[in-house]
Amino acid sequence: MKASRIAAATVVAGSAVLALSAPAFAHVTVQPEGTAAKGGYAVVDFKVPNERDDASTTRVEVNLPADHPIASVMAQPVPGWKVAVTRSKLAKPLSAHGEKIDEAVTKVTWTADGKGIEPGYFQKFPLSLGALPDNADQLVFKAIQTYSDKEVVRWIEVPQEGQDEPENPAPVLELSAATDDDHDTASAAGTAEKTGGTEKTAAAQDSGSGTDTTARVLGVAGIVVGVAGVAYGVLAGRRRTTA
Repeated sequence: MKASRIAAATVVAGSAVLALSAPAFAHVTVQPEGTAAKGGYAVVDFKVPNERDDASTTRVEVNLPADHPIASVMAQPVPGWKVAVTRSKLAKPLSAHGEKIDEAVTKVTWTADGKGIEPGYFQKFPLSLGALPDNADQLVFKAIQTYSDKEVVRWIEVPQEGQDEPENPAPVLELSAATDDDHDTASAAGTAEKTGGTEKTAAAQDSGSGTDTTARVLGVAGIVVGVAGVAYGVLAGRRRTTA
């Protein structure tokens, strides 16, 4: 009797925990692929779950922080979705790699050209961002999620330290401390952008040259081995004939 009561209590407690924790899993969140260091470049994923049972998510809008504009924003193609990148003039120009930048990406919108995110599924939307600010500990991205039944959920409430999480919290990207490697990466990325990808082209040529040389060496080695094999076969045949 006691065992059955304990089991029943456990089930109830477990259900309560799931019920309380379920909303947390339904939030739109942002996480870096690796690290997101101050002053560096990073690839981040916006994870958008579908929290409805009778509608699909067909549109996702992510607004970039206006207080910390990001000069370089690139979207990775997502199958089944069209992406639109909105750029706007900055009230206060940025300085990056010795150049002034008077506009930045302020919004990225993904629109489904198929079924979208169906009930019970989630989708990741990757963005390459840089250079990240070196004077902030976190970045807040306000997101708007639209469903196929025209319902709109605004994930725009900024979480406050020491307070309960809001009902519709905005995705927050935590920035890690900068290292020398991060600064080198940011510098290299900025140089590549200024030269229009010259470094990538040169690297590809070097890689291709190395590949050709390796192929030639392997080809000569193969011929030598083949000749040796033929010679060995001839000598072996002669030995059998003599015997």
